[in-house]
Amino acid sequence: MIVDLLVRDAYIYVDRDWEVDGGWIAIENGRVHSIGKTSQEPPPAARTISARGRLVTPGLINAHHHMYQNLTRSYAPVTNGSLFEWLTGLYPLWAKLDEESLYLSTFVAMTELLMGGCTTSMDHMYVHPKPGLIDAQIKAGTDIGFRFYATRGSMTRSVEDGGLPPASVVQTEEEILADSIRLVERYHDASPGAMTRVALAPCSLFSVTERLMSETARLADRYDLRLHTHLAEDPDEDDYCARVYGCTPTEYFERVGWASKRSWVAHYIYPSHDEIGRLAQAGVCATQCPCSNMLIGGGSADAMALRARGMPVGLGCDGSASTDHASLWLEARTALLLGRYRNGPRSMTARDALEMATRGGAACLGWEDEIGHLRPGACADLVIWKMSDVALAGAHTDPVEAWLRCGPAVAGTTIVNGKVLVEDGEPVMPQLGDVLTRHARHARRIQCLEA
Repeated sequence: MIVDLLVRDAYIYVDRDWEVDGGWIAIENGRVHSIGKTSQEPPPAARTISARGRLVTPGLINAHHHMYQNLTRSYAPVTNGSLFEWLTGLYPLWAKLDEESLYLSTFVAMTELLMGGCTTSMDHMYVHPKPGLIDAQIKAGTDIGFRFYATRGSMTRSVEDGGLPPASVVQTEEEILADSIRLVERYHDASPGAMTRVALAPCSLFSVTERLMSETARLADRYDLRLHTHLAEDPDEDDYCARVYGCTPTEYFERVGWASKRSWVAHYIYPSHDEIGRLAQAGVCATQCPCSNMLIGGGSADAMALRARGMPVGLGCDGSASTDHASLWLEARTALLLGRYRNGPRSMTARDALEMATRGGAACLGWEDEIGHLRPGACADLVIWKMSDVALAGAHTDPVEAWLRCGPAVAGTTIVNGKVLVEDGEPVMPQLGDVLTRHARHARRIQCLEA
């Protein structure tokens, strides 16, 4: 038998309890076929890639993102505001989104993620000034060959209703529920090895009605879907929930039927000790977004403390207008630094951060059987990491620790579904130049930089 692709001469991090120092990995039909040591003869392959002793890991998984925001990266008028100030400053700009700008921003985001070693990403798209925006995102993922978990985000409360966004980007409950059903029935692929899946994701507890939260949970039960939202991200959220609902954000989350194994939440910075235990017991997962949280200055989840309580934790880039980048490697490194700064040098290792970026993200998406590891039968999503010889000079004992400590690291080769999408550090999409040109035009239009 001749396999499709063979990666050899690598240090392979297969999974949290399996590493191969000097080995090969064979890929066939978009799956991991087999793994062996250099001393074992690999199967013949149609194509062979030498990793030249580099680290190979599972593709990283981005469990929280807002891809459209790369159209307003590092937007000067709001760079130093609080979370709520930042949102109210940017919502009027995001009201100018259309199908083309969504396609372009998603294409750019996915390309950037691939260059940072990410092979699967969700996107929390909750601003809907025009119809068909998530359709445009799914088309971008299909055109690239990226494994994409679209989420149908939503908002119902505008400024007129006591919310933050303008009325032009919110929708009625009926519009949201109907379009959720349409997207799920058209695009959600629950089959093994799927390239496109769909989850339901009202933006936040303070941006949608209680009825929409409850009805969305029921819709997820009906179609067997994942659920996602922001939770306990900012003290202002505590004040809002106390004033409007007479409870904490976590208590409200439980009240509307979201405390279940279907759900994963972004941030989860300000829960109580008891609330963490209850959601962990219910099977809820969380996503830490360390770079975004630190730039906004609103605190960050204690990821290792959440994991110690039994809550799986993934990593997310969050919005490209708060993080201003889309590198899961940088998020993993920042998570490591933040964890050790917060809790001491023995509290977290590079393998903990890598596990959050792989197995943790897969748990958030409910996809641990196929992604986040490289065991035989897993989806063939993997990264050959590239670092300069100067950066690695002297690092000879632990390639995984060196991966985050030495840096910067980029993807030398990124493989998704058995196909090479980044090679020699560069994306292989031929249309990227045109996409960047058009993206720049839309970014200038949205930021009011063009007459």
